[in-house]
Amino acid sequence: MSEDRALLRDAAAGDARAFEQFMTAHQAAVHRFLVTSTADGVDLDDALQETFIAAWRGAASFTGDATARAWLYGIARNVVRHQLRKRVGEPAHEDSLEQLAEQAGWGCADPADTFGEATIAHDLLSVAMARLPQEEREILTLRELDGFTGDETAQLLQLSLPAMKSRLHRARIHLAAIVRVLDGPRHATTPGSRP
Repeated sequence: MSEDRALLRDAAAGDARAFEQFMTAHQAAVHRFLVTSTADGVDLDDALQETFIAAWRGAASFTGDATARAWLYGIARNVVRHQLRKRVGEPAHEDSLEQLAEQAGWGCADPADTFGEATIAHDLLSVAMARLPQEEREILTLRELDGFTGDETAQLLQLSLPAMKSRLHRARIHLAAIVRVLDGPRHATTPGSRP
């Protein structure tokens, strides 16, 4: 990604065209990250615009230690946090990991009743992602959609690698539980029984 480094170096020197090239190259990825990781009450367009304004102003701070995409996601994450601080807190209720696993159908005797089968429908998965808490959408987006490594994800989220893995595991289970509920009638029977 030496091209990103050169574009940001030129942008830091005031080259608006270089920054426009940089923005064009990364805008779709940052937009997708914001769509999947923002919570209600966060204005997506404002968050995207603020992310690139902050990137323009902070172009000289890009050191190249991480990828430009990771650097931008860090900025986007901070923008979202700033917007969230402006609103009233979200409910703190969390199901236990065991409750989420049960809701996800883990341990179900019917092998056709799997998470993989339930997530085939893109719309179902999109709705399920939207119902996740913001930090769970964020970690799933980074690892599953954007393909960041475990180390990159942990660094971006300012977590230790084991903490990131634990949060990712919980997010995957929670997503599976939501998909199972949304998938509806097939799951109306008790686990292990056939409809």
